[in-house]
Amino acid sequence: MLPILKNLVFGALLATIVSCDNTPGKISETKSDTVQTQNDSPEDVQSYGTIDGQEVKQYTLTNSSGTVVKIINYGGFVTNIIVPDKQGVKEDIVLGFDSLAGYLQKGNPFMGCLVGRYANRIGKARFVLDGKTYQLAANNNGNSLHGGLKGFDKMIWNSQPKGDSSLSLSYTSKDGEEGYPGTLNVQVVYTLTPANELKIDYTAETDKATPVNLTNHTYFNLSGGKDSTILGHQIMLNADKYTAVDATLIPTGELPAVKGTAMDFTKPLAIGTDIAKVAGGYDHNWVLNKKGDSINLAATLFHEGSGRFMEVFTTQPGVQFYTGNFLNGTITGKGGKKYVQHAGLCLETQHFPDSPNKPAFPNTILKPGEKYRETTVYKFSVR
Repeated sequence: MLPILKNLVFGALLATIVSCDNTPGKISETKSDTVQTQNDSPEDVQSYGTIDGQEVKQYTLTNSSGTVVKIINYGGFVTNIIVPDKQGVKEDIVLGFDSLAGYLQKGNPFMGCLVGRYANRIGKARFVLDGKTYQLAANNNGNSLHGGLKGFDKMIWNSQPKGDSSLSLSYTSKDGEEGYPGTLNVQVVYTLTPANELKIDYTAETDKATPVNLTNHTYFNLSGGKDSTILGHQIMLNADKYTAVDATLIPTGELPAVKGTAMDFTKPLAIGTDIAKVAGGYDHNWVLNKKGDSINLAATLFHEGSGRFMEVFTTQPGVQFYTGNFLNGTITGKGGKKYVQHAGLCLETQHFPDSPNKPAFPNTILKPGEKYRETTVYKFSVR
């Protein structure tokens, strides 16, 4: 396959077929399967619509095994991951929408996006850094969630394809954006490897000390949509402890052992086995059993019917296992499908929630002259 984007001439050709509306606040969109580029690699990059006159593009990554990953530069959303089952049938294994409007709708539960400046929650929407109190948007039960009212998931990122299997996204978060100090330069690189791995490399630099915690919020259902929920999936979490939380899901600071509780996934277990014992379902951070600073196995996920198997590796110290508790059938997803409670699950590799207010937790403060570096890999196979 030819490279995604050859040169500026190709970019000019693409611009001639994009439907734009420069009316402020107006959205013009196209479904991902209806607009193609001209004769250069039509499957690799498409217009996905416009927001306030800015073009949103969808990029298609492929590898020699025929695995397909699609990503848009608005919010860095992973819109599709298409992999085979044990019979070789290829299906999409992530929740999402058929067009840009779905990702822009009010109430979209971060379905596939990049999350920042601080993923997960910060208690009481504030933190103290170098003696100064910073107030954030209280957008979740009095706490700050996933970067605030307009986090990284709601930005159009600068995009630069690298061949037909890698995409670099970059964004500059200005000093004071959503209440955070420092101008933060962020780069996220998605790479689809020949071994059917979706590798996500995160880097960031700042000019003032600031909390940073980046993740991806993709919802998986390995059945390819055949099962309405993920309760039958078998999951393993490589963690002996988790961060206990209060009623608003802010960590108390305690790290209880999972053994003998409904939080114990140290061996593969169907998600639905003990979920009724956890109020509302799973939405907790597990403390990963790490060996040094290298990349480690965080989780595995298996769907027996399809034979699809996913492994998650990360350099991060934690993973938020979320079972789609707040989905309730009111969101219409791909193909008109209603996403019911537990329709998909997230494995958000991360630092711990509320770390800026919990000195005993792994550090999330990035300082000038330092470089934030984290990597997560989602590897797909069959059994």
